[in-house]
Amino acid sequence: MTREKLEEYKSKKDEIHELQQKLQHLGEGDSLIGNDVILDYQTGYPRPQSIVGYDYLKEQHLKNKWQHNLDKLTVECIEVELWIEEIPDSLTRRIFRMRYIDGKSQEEVGKAVHMSQSNVSRKIENYINLHKMHKKV
Repeated sequence: MTREKLEEYKSKKDEIHELQQKLQHLGEGDSLIGNDVILDYQTGYPRPQSIVGYDYLKEQHLKNKWQHNLDKLTVECIEVELWIEEIPDSLTRRIFRMRYIDGKSQEEVGKAVHMSQSNVSRKIENYINLHKMHKKV
């Protein structure tokens, strides 16, 4: 697990919420109403006529695209949550959970676990570096 993946977690959770809202409200309003132009030959000469209607293809395309993104983001968030929950040391696990899942600052985490901000930062950095070393071996 990298620091970048951990830092992106909160943003991904927010994006999941946004995509769920978009999927729930897809088709509301006139966002999927489109128009097309056909040539009408009733008089013998082509006359452009506008046709207005609901764009079902666009709806299906947006639904598939947003659902695919939602599924991908959900899997990535679950990976981060599982990685944090598998940390064996209780204090380190609490620090990671508060910092990355709950989105608290290092100062807030330090107050909650009775440590200074620098010790919280050091604990995070040491665990990530330790995890990198074990992964290389």
